[in-house]
Formats: sequence, structure tokens, C-alpha cells
Amino acid sequence: MSRVLSYEEKDTWIHRLSGVTKLVFFLLWSFTSMLSYDTRVLLVMLVCSLIIFAVSKTEWRQVGTVFKFIMLFLSINLLAIFLFSPNQGTKIYGTQTVLAHIAGPYVVTKEQLFYEFNVMIKYLTVIPAVFMFIVTTNPSEFAASLNKVGISYNIGYAVALALRYIPDVQDDYKKIKNAQEARGIEMSSKAALMDRIKSMAAIIFPLIFTSMDRIDTVSNAMELRGFGKHRKRTWYSAKKLEKNDYLVLIVTILFAAVALMITFWDGSRFYNPFIINR
Repeated sequence: MSRVLSYEEKDTWIHRLSGVTKLVFFLLWSFTSMLSYDTRVLLVMLVCSLIIFAVSKTEWRQVGTVFKFIMLFLSINLLAIFLFSPNQGTKIYGTQTVLAHIAGPYVVTKEQLFYEFNVMIKYLTVIPAVFMFIVTTNPSEFAASLNKVGISYNIGYAVALALRYIPDVQDDYKKIKNAQEARGIEMSSKAALMDRIKSMAAIIFPLIFTSMDRIDTVSNAMELRGFGKHRKRTWYSAKKLEKNDYLVLIVTILFAAVALMITFWDGSRFYNPFIINR
């Protein structure tokens, strides 16, 4: 049974990296992508993200469903940007090159399209890094990584448990969905959208309550074992930093520093090709 966004043990150099290394990489990568609007930097980061994603051997079945939802959200976000700020690109880049006039203030310009193109790249740059981080990091090791960077081990354990329960919730959802379809309730793409949403809602709410029961059971078991009594704890799944970890950390820090330096070289984080061309 295929699972979405669940950890799978594989023999790749990314899987062998410490959770601390992958966490630091993910944070620096996301931070750099959020700050930069330099198209050159973002395109390089996008290519690197796709290469890293391919090297991690992440299968499409693990991320395909989530990726479709993210792309739907991205499309809605880009449309909302145009509806509420149709001249945002013009304000940022200081020029206006009209391509088409729709109605009222809604004018399609090269500057607006270029701005929304950068927004799209920013999302696509981070998405592969998110997928790679989740599917290549053991939840227990992730909890240890959070604790190593100064986060309370209680929070780290809560996040690890949430990641561990994602596959279980997916399995329960698919079992209930198959049972519903066996009873004649159509939940595939053949059914109308509203009918599918109603059928899915009928499954999701019981799943939420079932998950809450599981959380309560685990919480009681951990409390009976004295979890949280001490300020510190040791970790069975923690990995020590090795040669490859230090190498990845150094390369990541250098890349982030160079990327931000290029971004803010002229005092603005927006790469402006329109003024250059005039």
C-alpha cells in the first residue's frame, strides 16, 4: 500500500546524513529562497533542488498527491496576487510594459508576469527540499536533531510522533475509502466534485477523532513511564556528524552566503532586467 510523505529507508548518501545536517540544510535553503527575488539565484537553487531530489531516490508515489495539492494552492495564490495587486510588478521594477488590457485596473504587463514567475520559482525551489527532508529522515532521528539545535525534546518528540502517525492515518483512510467504495459509494474522479468532498468529509472527521484517541493513549503511556521528568535525555537514534555531514554543512553555508550577497549586491533583493534593457 503506497504512502504519501512517509520515511523509507534507502541506501543513498542523503539518507546516511545526520538529521542535524538535513535540518540545517532545509532551514538555510528555505531562508535563502524566502529572502531572494533574484531570478538568477532562484533558478540555480531550483536546478540544485531537482538534482538533490533525484539523488534522494524519492518516488513519485510518495509525493505526487501532495505535489498536486501544492500546485493547486500555488495557482490560486498567483491568481489572487493578480486580482488584488495587478500592478505589483510595476511598482517593484519601476517600469510598465503593457501586453494586454483586460478591464479597469487589470492590465497584463511583463513586470507583473515576471514578478509572479519569481514567486512561482520560490515555491518550486523549496518544495523538493521539503519532500527530500521528510522522506529521507527517520522521525526518531528528526526528534534528536531538533533537540540538538536547542529545541525542547518534548516538542521534538511531539513532531516525531506526528510524522510517525501520518502513514497510519493514510492506511486507515484508504481502508475506509475502499470499504465505502465496496458499498457502492463512488469516491473516484468519476463522481462529481461536491459528492467526492462530502464522501471524503465523512471519512476525515472519524479519522480525526480516532487519531485523537491514539494521541491520548500514547500520552498516557509516556506519562506513566515518566516522560518529561528530566530536563535532558539521551537519544538512541541520534547520529554523529561525519565527514560528509561537515562537507554538506560547509557547502550549504557558503552557498547561502554567496546567494544572499548576489541578491543584495545592488541594495535590492529584486533582480530587475527591465532597467538594464533600457
